Formats: sequence, structure tokens, C-alpha cells
Amino acid sequence: MIDTAEIEHNAAHMRQDILKMITLAGSGHPGGSLSAVDICAVLFFGGVLRYRPDEPDWEGRDRFILSKGHAAPVLYAALARAGYFEVAELATLRKFGSRLQGHPDSQKLPGVEVATGSLGQGLSIAVGMAYGLAVSEKGQQRVYALLGDGELQEGQIWEAAMFAAYKKLGNIIAIIDNNNLQIDGSLDEVVSLGDIAAKFTAFGWKTLEVDGHDIAGLKQVFDQASTCQNAPCAIIAHTVKGKGINFMEGQCGWHGKAPSDEQCDDALKELATSCASQEVTR
Repeated sequence: MIDTAEIEHNAAHMRQDILKMITLAGSGHPGGSLSAVDICAVLFFGGVLRYRPDEPDWEGRDRFILSKGHAAPVLYAALARAGYFEVAELATLRKFGSRLQGHPDSQKLPGVEVATGSLGQGLSIAVGMAYGLAVSEKGQQRVYALLGDGELQEGQIWEAAMFAAYKKLGNIIAIIDNNNLQIDGSLDEVVSLGDIAAKFTAFGWKTLEVDGHDIAGLKQVFDQASTCQNAPCAIIAHTVKGKGINFMEGQCGWHGKAPSDEQCDDALKELATSCASQEVTR
């Protein structure tokens, strides 16, 4: 049975981690990192992803691709909390010589499958991995790709979607962090995506929709997605940019701006009620 309290506990700490590391760095992307926290918490701490922190290249692992590479802080927080490296290292985000670059670097940090950040490319990489695993017949590994909704405006996404459906890749699961905001404003103001689920369905994908901040709901759809056979699966997770921090929620201005020390302190106090078991300090 899923322990939602434990996952929520990890999610609360991940939000703290994100705020602290971006504030210390003086740069980063808090909005889209915070919107994806609950998704990543369920993946890493809800028994969804198969991984071994002490053996990051374990052949039987599932693969996780952060296509929206600018949201690296959420991946770093998850990897640290999962035991890939010490939580204290999060304070080195974007520092000279750090393993925690502004975008994930697979050559430096264990748990990072591939360097990402050129938006639109992550799904192609994930589909290629899924196809390779399928034809190798070495196991039942799955590939999970987390995409931003804004990057669905890239044509390469739909080329990858078409290929995955044509090859009947039941081992690829795409999660769309659908917070409806990108750096220049709302999706409708930039390039409207219309009905995202209908688009993936039209391309031959099985589609599921969920509240991206509902821990139990996320676990349920991941369980459903794991039963997909002969078709790729897309999960449209409806989220809020900047989730958990009142002054950041639903504000595109927090896409790529670091909070001040004072703002960080205010945000950490707001999160304290979500993480009552640990004193929140900076």
C-alpha cells in the first residue's frame, strides 16, 4: 500500500531544497521545478522507478529523462534525497566546478542518464532508449520522460511521438508537466496547444490525465501506465507553476528568477507546515 505521507514528506523537503539551492546560486528556474516536485516524488519514492543509488549504472534500472532540463533543481533534489549523493552538495548548484550544472550533466552526476536542456529533444532521446531496450530484450525496463508543456510546441516532439506509436513501444511513458505557463506567458499567448491528450491520442498513444499534485492520483496513473502494452503512454499532469509558494504560484515571472534571501525565508516559513517534523532553517 502506498505511503502517501512519506512521499509528501519527501516532496516538502524537495521544495525546501529547490528554494535554498536556487537562492544560494542567485540563478535558476524555481517555477517549473516546483510544479514538477510531486511528480518526481512519486516516481522516486512511490515505488515507480526501479533504481539503485549505489549502482547507478545497474542494467535493470528504469531510465528517467528530464527533457525540461532547466528544471534541473527538482531532479537534483530527488537524486540527493534518494541517496545518489549527499544533500549538502545541493548548495553547490551552478557554482564553478560543481557537478550540479544549470542543466543536468550525465558525465558528472550519477543518476543523470543524459544531458538535457535543448527543449524538444528529450522525448526523442527517451524513445530511442525505449526502442533500444525493446529490441535488446534484456528485461522489462521502462523509460520515463518528463516534459514541459511549452516544449510540446517543438516539432521534434511529434516526430518522436509518431515513431514511438509506430514501433508500439509500451515501455515509454511521457509525463507532461502541464502548468500552462512558459517563459513568455501562458501557452495560449505564445502558441496554443489545444487539447494535449487528444493530440497524443491521435498520434497513437494511450493517454491519462491527473492532478499533478495529487500523490495518490499520480501513483494510480503510474500504475495504470505500467500496464500499457504495444502502445506508448502519455500522462498529462495538470500542475501549478511555483506550486507550494503562494507568491510564486501561477506566475510566469518566476520561470527563471531566483528569490532574494528575504523571499526565500518567507517561502521556507510557508513550507514549514508541510514539513513539521524538521525545523526549517537557512
